Amino acid sequence: MDSNHDDQAKGGTMNQPKARILVVEDEPAILKGLCDVLVFNGYSADGVADGIEGCVSALSGQYDLVLLDVMLPGMDGFSICREIRSNRPVQPVIILTAKGSEDDLVTGFTAGADDYVSKPFSLRELMVRVEAVLRRSGKPLGDEQIRYAGMRFDGLNLQAEYQDRSEALTRREMDIIVYLFRHRERIVSKGELLTEVWHYKDPEVETRTVDIHMLKLRKKIASLADGRLLIQTVRGEGYRLEPEH
Repeated sequence: MDSNHDDQAKGGTMNQPKARILVVEDEPAILKGLCDVLVFNGYSADGVADGIEGCVSALSGQYDLVLLDVMLPGMDGFSICREIRSNRPVQPVIILTAKGSEDDLVTGFTAGADDYVSKPFSLRELMVRVEAVLRRSGKPLGDEQIRYAGMRFDGLNLQAEYQDRSEALTRREMDIIVYLFRHRERIVSKGELLTEVWHYKDPEVETRTVDIHMLKLRKKIASLADGRLLIQTVRGEGYRLEPEH
């Protein structure tokens, strides 16, 4: 299903092309509704109802964002996300899921999702997520190398290294490290991370994204650096890097 509309009906001129979004969702009413909402908000939207077809479309098309349901016929959303991330490491992906447990969210982020929206969701929440992912997809923080506390973080190859061991990082995990490193002399609040790393316009938006990314990132660092967490949680205030000794 293609929900592209003629710009002339809106009047005026459009200096930049619309962001192209692929929606992979097997419930017809939700699929149509999502595409209609995206088009209404100025995007170009294509809809696919099958997991295998959705994976092929995501890998063969040129999309600025993929909205991906988890429960799909043919191929589930987590598997599609892994395929996308393997073949297109910087492709922005948002997971749409009725599963809201922390384990499911961790699975989604581990598969490489940039963000998630739990069903049922409001249209405002969906558009906040879409706009934020599209904004930050063009503003990576972490294309650099950092040495800190005996560890090396490689933004070009997305790896954390300690002694002779290494662990793969996601782009968002590297962005977190870079931002905390740049502001290592102070505490960084969750709201600031949502604004500066996730690029949400409204840092008060309800999301566990930061918490889950921090959980995953600290586990990776601990597995490399003999149990060290490196990122401290300051209760009620935010996060900061442990001081170097």
